[in-house]
Amino acid sequence: MRNYLLRVWNVVDPIYYACSRLHYVVENQADDNRTLFRVRMTTYQGREVKLQDGTIIRKHDLLLKIHLHNVRMLNDLQMINNETKRALYTYQKVKQALPRLAYYVKVHPKSSQIKGVVGITSLNKGANRLGFEAFPIENTYYRTYKKLSFLLIHFIANTKRKDPVYLFMSKDILINKYRSSI
Repeated sequence: MRNYLLRVWNVVDPIYYACSRLHYVVENQADDNRTLFRVRMTTYQGREVKLQDGTIIRKHDLLLKIHLHNVRMLNDLQMINNETKRALYTYQKVKQALPRLAYYVKVHPKSSQIKGVVGITSLNKGANRLGFEAFPIENTYYRTYKKLSFLLIHFIANTKRKDPVYLFMSKDILINKYRSSI
């Protein structure tokens, strides 16, 4: 059943991508070496958040919303049966993608307006070592919606269900922490 759902998702994902406002993080249009991230600009709609570096994210601030390319991750994770190895693999893939994300933000036409990056995930263990800060989703309806949207991922990946959280990283932290890799 899981393999069947993953095959269906592989077919549906390009259609979803074409209909969404997501973009791959690439250095140039000819680059086919895409990272694990797909991104889009968004204006933040949640409660005010103060990050450890002093950056304050307020309602209507411009953020780059990051999405893991879940179907690609799930395809890669199929070969790994050990939960710890899966978590380590995911951590390493995200870590490898962050320098390109830093470059993307640094050269983006709206770079001066971008406050940081935000993602919503239930896979947040170890995210703080990468520079992210986790915050709970306060809005009950939105949290429930995100939980429901992650059900398929948890089922296919055969992982425990955890509450989704916001992951934030300020633009300064992203660029300063990963610029040496740019």
